[in-house]
Amino acid sequence: KYYGSHTGIGRSGSGWYWNHQQHRFNRLEPDTARESTISKNQELAETLISINIQNMNRIFKISGIIVLLFSISCTRKLEDPGATNTVAMSNEWWVTLSLNGKDLIGNPVLFSTYNTSQNVSDSLWLDDLNNGYQFKVKVLADPKNETFSVDSAQNESYDIRVHIANGKIIPKGGKGKTTGSIVDSIYMEASFGDDPGDTYIISGVARSRWAQDDY
Repeated sequence: KYYGSHTGIGRSGSGWYWNHQQHRFNRLEPDTARESTISKNQELAETLISINIQNMNRIFKISGIIVLLFSISCTRKLEDPGATNTVAMSNEWWVTLSLNGKDLIGNPVLFSTYNTSQNVSDSLWLDDLNNGYQFKVKVLADPKNETFSVDSAQNESYDIRVHIANGKIIPKGGKGKTTGSIVDSIYMEASFGDDPGDTYIISGVARSRWAQDDY
């Protein structure tokens, strides 16, 4: 492809043109000013891109630090609602009530052990939830050995005194009835003021929290 101009005819893109006055091909001189401007614009663009990247990296780092500090702050403020001083002994249980080897209820019933409002390590509530003999008493607890007892405690369900002996929780001492999940077990001997002379055995296993293990 050739083009025409006031100076002559040249090949497009070849960098040469025909000089009529000199009767020869001459090389086109580069537009140094234009090339210099383009080069400076490219350098400016690269500099701006580099600055933007650096600024973005700083923003990401600062954001990461803020998120980390916020997470640490929240973690320190959060408390485990189940982490009471008697947490190792607090649970729900499926228990039986027996006297002289005879089951008095038929099927295991729900029984509960939990911390007192003072949340001290040496005190524990025993609550049969009115499912057995109908008693709720506060006993002395030993979380280290997971034992509990009381010589004479006031029943909160109705007005009698209750004696609890040889109370203990056996870690991994039981199984869920259907799933076979390993759970803790519980045992105690109870005497009641309105039935002097008789010692009742309350024993069972912790709830596995699987529905198929509930009674």
